[in-house]
Amino acid sequence: MNSYYIVTFGCAANLSDGERIAASYEGRGFIKAGKMEEADHIVINTCMVRESAENRVYGLVNNLSKLKIKNLKLKIVLTGCMVGMAIRDKTGKLLERLRKKMPEVDEFLPIEEVGFEYSPVRADKKKGLVVISNGCNNFCTYCVVPFTRGREVSRSFEEIIKECEELAHAGYEEIMLIGQNVNSYGSDLILGAENIENIEKTTKLSGRLSLSGTGHKVYDNKNINPVYVKHLGRLRIPTLFPYLLAEVSKIPGIKLVDFLSSNPWDFSDELIDVIAGNKNITRSIHLPVQSGDDEVLKRMNRWYSSAQYLKLVRNLKLKIINLKLSTDIIVGFPGETEKQFENTVDLCRKVGFYKAYVSIYSDRKITAAAKVLGNDVPFKEKKRRWQVLENLINQPNFKH
Repeated sequence: MNSYYIVTFGCAANLSDGERIAASYEGRGFIKAGKMEEADHIVINTCMVRESAENRVYGLVNNLSKLKIKNLKLKIVLTGCMVGMAIRDKTGKLLERLRKKMPEVDEFLPIEEVGFEYSPVRADKKKGLVVISNGCNNFCTYCVVPFTRGREVSRSFEEIIKECEELAHAGYEEIMLIGQNVNSYGSDLILGAENIENIEKTTKLSGRLSLSGTGHKVYDNKNINPVYVKHLGRLRIPTLFPYLLAEVSKIPGIKLVDFLSSNPWDFSDELIDVIAGNKNITRSIHLPVQSGDDEVLKRMNRWYSSAQYLKLVRNLKLKIINLKLSTDIIVGFPGETEKQFENTVDLCRKVGFYKAYVSIYSDRKITAAAKVLGNDVPFKEKKRRWQVLENLINQPNFKH
């Protein structure tokens, strides 16, 4: 029998994709190899949020070329975010670039071609990763996700509940719901994917839908009215996530429901109430802030101010007992002054994050930030700012 081995780089979404890739291989009769060196097919599931992740892929593929000399059957398959971006480039130049840089790769597999027809081969036997949506519509200026994964596409409510029930039946006690922005889950199901291409159109449609009162049939013939998040004085998008989260929490045997990741500007009061009212929903919430300065947030195309973020944090703390907040922060974003960085430090002190994933800004060539804003903060200063936040949040007992 042919064997496979999967190497995954990146986030929880990539790990979940890897479990589906494994299922597709085993559905075709492959067995998992104990070691990468013993496999006939090596699948590299890529990430490209940062340049360092890309470079690790190039290095791995180069090393695998030596295995091809020993194993003539060996096939190297590249998938994940690097391939996602390449296939969305209509010029074909990005895919050609990958082929030139990695001639050893035999197949470039778009992750969209790996479906949900097989049950994922799960590495964790306690916590089940469940994808609820893929892609993102927000286009933060530093982020490649809309280019690597495309527009947000939600799985059906019923399909997600069925997968969660199957996990509970199999003895799983924990479930993590995964999406690039779980808070906006279902907006494409309600409005139609073709209507979410710009915020102005979405706002007009959502306003009409919220007034119609017709509801949306999502599960077990239930008719519900979507939740609308009001932002900047307007209704932004409809979401079904509060309903989905509540329904998953009711499944017998599930002791903990977690989710990743949440956008601050789509975090509704209804979602807060669902979390507060169900003890088996996580009290550790990841809420990316990226910066504590309003001007930097605008350049990032983040749709909130520092004051709005802090107001959301206050509402969360008011209603959810034992709340723990983690976050993502970028230091050295183009144009970030010392004063603007200090605003981020000040926000962090006010929130009291228990963990922060602090990143040093680096250009991702296809993003708006790289094209328009430049990269003007010296690396030495970026590293210093990174260390300040590391010491403040992740090493709070650090002594200067």
